[in-house]
Amino acid sequence: MQNRISRPFKALLPAILLVASIPGFAQALLELPQAVSIALEKNPARKMALADSQIAHAQVSLAQSGFFPRVGFGETASIGTDPVYAFGTRLRQGRFTAADFALNNLNHPAPIGDFTSRIGGQWNLFDTFAKNYQLRGAKLMEQSSIKQLGRADQEVVFHVIDSYYEIAVARKQVEVAEQMVKTARAMLDSSSARVEAGSAVEADALSARVNLASRQQELIRAKSAEQLALTQFETALGVTFTPGQQPAATLKEQTISAAPLEESEARALEQRPDLQAIAAQVGAQQNGVKAAKAAYGPRLDVFGSWQADNVSMFANGSNSWVTGAELHIDLFSRDREARLSMEKATLSRAEAAQKMAQDNIRLDVRKAWLDHDASRQMLDVSRASVQQAEDSLRMMRDRYDSGLATITDLLRAEDADRASRTNYWQSVYRYIVSYAALQLATGDLTPQSPVVAQ
Repeated sequence: MQNRISRPFKALLPAILLVASIPGFAQALLELPQAVSIALEKNPARKMALADSQIAHAQVSLAQSGFFPRVGFGETASIGTDPVYAFGTRLRQGRFTAADFALNNLNHPAPIGDFTSRIGGQWNLFDTFAKNYQLRGAKLMEQSSIKQLGRADQEVVFHVIDSYYEIAVARKQVEVAEQMVKTARAMLDSSSARVEAGSAVEADALSARVNLASRQQELIRAKSAEQLALTQFETALGVTFTPGQQPAATLKEQTISAAPLEESEARALEQRPDLQAIAAQVGAQQNGVKAAKAAYGPRLDVFGSWQADNVSMFANGSNSWVTGAELHIDLFSRDREARLSMEKATLSRAEAAQKMAQDNIRLDVRKAWLDHDASRQMLDVSRASVQQAEDSLRMMRDRYDSGLATITDLLRAEDADRASRTNYWQSVYRYIVSYAALQLATGDLTPQSPVVAQ
């Protein structure tokens, strides 16, 4: 019997191992690096930035098309008795005879049909380098969109980190709330026992019941906050969890070292993708001004066409061709001045936006650096206060059991213990996320960043 069972199992074992090796199948817990990878593929904001870069690439192709000739083919069927139309059609078909010069035939021609096949083209040979400036501008805008895509990636990574650790801190708050409920129940049992023994008044038991109800409410709010954090994490990913799938999201202190403030500001001004994108936009707009000035110069086009005119679709007729060149100079065109003024104003706006972006980046870096430094100091303080609050609560519980403290003193110590634990985990969360925010401000945040890998 054992062999009958083991043989099919052995046959299926390779398939079982193959399925179990698929990422995400063997375990339902989603680690932070996996979450970042999913978000960079599924997040709608990232998809929008990717679409913008694809649009910019298409605009480069559109600008390049101006360097090539335009060729078209047309097929036309017509019939009519208009004297000019009839005269020209017979001439183009090669069917004109001396009888067609009769006045009656000229003034009142019989209906005549024409099937025209035409191939024509036009090619701009010179336009005072306007196309060159437009192409350069389009390429710079493509570079700008690529940099914006890089910045969108960084922002997506940050939102995933933030929402991931929001789940972690929410779970810790649930743990703290559950522990506080247990503590409150123990206090109620102790108070009730002392009331029955006659060593405490009924008010102590009532205060303990009120305290238990308050802690139960806090537990309900903590669980609700955890569910909200899960929803925010799904939004950051751009996907919905499958049944049974959960983020690992554990919260613990991490060893993080931030660069000095001056170095962080210099790095941000050098490598922030959004600032590089604005610089590319300024360059593109400079080429836009040059292209507008090129409209004042001459334009040289060549053209050509071949045409066949037949009596019917299958009948033979005559064909002809025309080619030539055209030099065009606008002696007066008010729209050129308006366009040049608009391009110059747009350039001034882009340069002002670049200066404003530099100032805002300095402010972002300084704010993020100070927040991270403050969170580090707060973590040190809250870490020490946890042990102090635990010791205080233990001593106060002993004093209350010995009749040396009131229920109010005990509740105050219990509240301080709860607050210290809550503040500690909030400090750990802020310390990690503030470091991610600093990396975002300096442009260093990537899926390979230490805050993601740890």
